[in-house]
Amino acid sequence: MQQGFILNKSTFTRRGKVYVELWVKTPGNTVRLISSPQNPTCFVSIDHANDLRKIAESIPAKISISEDGFHTLEQVPVATVKTATESHMHLLRQHAQQRSVVLYEADIRVADRYLMERFVYGAVEFLAPQNFDNSSEVVIENAQVRPCQFRTTFTSLSIDIECNEHEELFSIALAGEGLNVVLLLSPPRFVGQSLQGEKSSAYELITVESEKALLEAFFSYLTSYDPDIILGWNVKQFDMAVLERRAKANSLNYAIGRHGREASVRQWEDQTLVDVPGRCVIDGIEALKTMTYQFESFSLDHVSEELLGENKLIQAADKLEAIKHLYHSDPVALANYNFKDTELVNRIQDKTQFIDFLALRSILTGLDMSRPGGSVAAFLNVYLPKLHRKSYVAGVRPENGGLASPGGYVMRSQPGLYKDVLVLDFKSLYPSIIRTFKIDPLGLAEGLKSPDKAIEGFKGAVFSRESHFLPSIIENLWLQRDEAKKQKDAPRSQAIKILMNSFYGVLGSGGCPFYDPRLASSITLRGHEIMQTTAGWIEELGYTVIYGDTDSTFVHVEGNNALGSPSETGRKLASIINKKWTELLKSQFDIDCHLEIEFESHFSTFFMPTIRGSSEGSKKRYAGMKGGELVFKGLENVRSDWTVLAKTFQYELYKKVFTGQPVEDYINSTIAAIKAGEMDHALIYKKRLRKPLSSYTKSLPPHVKAARLADEQYKEQGLPLRYQSNTTIAYVITVQGPQTVETAAAPLLYDHYIEKQIQPIADSILPLIGLSFETIANDQLSLF
Repeated sequence: MQQGFILNKSTFTRRGKVYVELWVKTPGNTVRLISSPQNPTCFVSIDHANDLRKIAESIPAKISISEDGFHTLEQVPVATVKTATESHMHLLRQHAQQRSVVLYEADIRVADRYLMERFVYGAVEFLAPQNFDNSSEVVIENAQVRPCQFRTTFTSLSIDIECNEHEELFSIALAGEGLNVVLLLSPPRFVGQSLQGEKSSAYELITVESEKALLEAFFSYLTSYDPDIILGWNVKQFDMAVLERRAKANSLNYAIGRHGREASVRQWEDQTLVDVPGRCVIDGIEALKTMTYQFESFSLDHVSEELLGENKLIQAADKLEAIKHLYHSDPVALANYNFKDTELVNRIQDKTQFIDFLALRSILTGLDMSRPGGSVAAFLNVYLPKLHRKSYVAGVRPENGGLASPGGYVMRSQPGLYKDVLVLDFKSLYPSIIRTFKIDPLGLAEGLKSPDKAIEGFKGAVFSRESHFLPSIIENLWLQRDEAKKQKDAPRSQAIKILMNSFYGVLGSGGCPFYDPRLASSITLRGHEIMQTTAGWIEELGYTVIYGDTDSTFVHVEGNNALGSPSETGRKLASIINKKWTELLKSQFDIDCHLEIEFESHFSTFFMPTIRGSSEGSKKRYAGMKGGELVFKGLENVRSDWTVLAKTFQYELYKKVFTGQPVEDYINSTIAAIKAGEMDHALIYKKRLRKPLSSYTKSLPPHVKAARLADEQYKEQGLPLRYQSNTTIAYVITVQGPQTVETAAAPLLYDHYIEKQIQPIADSILPLIGLSFETIANDQLSLF
């Protein structure tokens, strides 16, 4: 028996039969496993079985139908349908849909079903022949596989390309442990000459004299290094796709897979699927988004600045023009720039450990490391094989996307400036509700069969006390996460947290075949009930609840020391509430309580604003001082569409208010600096075009006006247009209206920034300390 980690999986057809291909990294090498022949499988109601036979005859498609005792969750008996090939299954689905014959699980891919039904996730154990060795090209036919516990380390190679707007390549950089190279196509004027310039010592520079030679050198270096993972930034949609097209243009095979296999790139709309046999392709942007990182921009420059405190080497507004200029005038500087980008990706990986995170996610769910998102697929991989053991099949996704379920509980806030506010958080509230109240697709189906013995949910839902899977799945994940925390295994802890928290969203998603509004509503509405009941208990103890949001309760305790200091009060309140929930759930439902509220934090000063232009308290927006640190939620300081000026001003103003410092001089000096032109660098707005520029017809936001004006100027000058779609517009407000930073010619309209950026921030908090921005500003503005 040998063990390994599945790098990627696919299917192929050979002599009319379907096989699953697994590329598995073992301790000694990478092995290609080929399954025995597999049949694409789905289910159809027994009442429609004959209709499906007729459809199959008309295609024609070879199918077999058998009655194996399966039912839908609505208790409809179904028959098992198997086809010979995936193309037959695809045709069967199309024609069945046209004739209103419902097929269940017809969109489950053969490779996914092959692994999930064997409970194989990430790691795999397989039977190897007696003469198994560590040679480079091991292929095992008719592989027998089963799950195992196996973790490994991976070799990775970061790549980055530079090219012009016609995708003609300039250079390709590769950075990995022991391989740091930039391959450069000599610019025309440097052919036959040695390149001059300050080259970084971090890499080897190799020049070639044709694009074909550049690609051949790249393929050679990559396959010799033989990485498990190819990394990059937007590497699928840009680098890998461009390289595939340039290989084709140069009549080269895109053979960067293992065993000399070709990579494939499929693109449609805004999606790009890249398959490199034997290797994962991981995009840093997709990885960080899957880990729930949030940035104003996911550009490499911005993310590396946020995470590493470093920037790309080219900081020009028009990077393409700068790259082209460097290539023709200073190619060594371009090579430095190219290599620095690969280094930044590697260092971001080291900082965030996204490879470890994705590997652990794969072990938990069976999702490929290279796949972004995939919460529905992860749920199906984990849940579906268990459901089949109970002779049930999944439903179908609602055609209209389904009805929206109630969202999380949000209490109307009590606006004001407070001292001593505690935050009490329910630990993983939604997973806790699922676990406590046995909320589960199978549980719902079985509960409806015997409602007298079931646990009541919402919207007519009742859940079986005995037949369910999701509560135990969550319990197992919970124990694993606690163990990961003890071992300080941050990637594993994060992977488990994201997976647990995704279950609610999956059950409420119209893209999930288990969608049922009774499931999601039984989670969120129970959450509402829990939050409201908890707030009531806290009020009964003599404290004021000023806000509640999904799983957090904000409690004002200033001056009430009945339970001790604020921190002691927080811990004791949590203990009291946990005890009350345990008692209530046992007496009302006869169930064990898995809800747990924790004392999360103490704000020494806390500000809850009003909705702008109203006296009503806002939601999901607050600021406070916690342990000497200023924390913002939902305010201008954390919004991407406000200027640096607004963010800096808000931070400094709130800090002064919270610490009792005078604010008049700071406000006056800020206004004076704006008027004197000293803050021009901080007056830039940034807004992304979400659709093509020509699509904006009914309304023209400032960034659209600025972009249109700029592109009109570029067109008049015979330059390429820069702002037609999917780009971030950096612009300023001038006396002649919005203009992009690159084309701004008119003076800035300083009054706009004072009125629209400074004043709203000041007006939100100054009245609470008896001051008025208008009074302060008028005194200052009278000087101008």
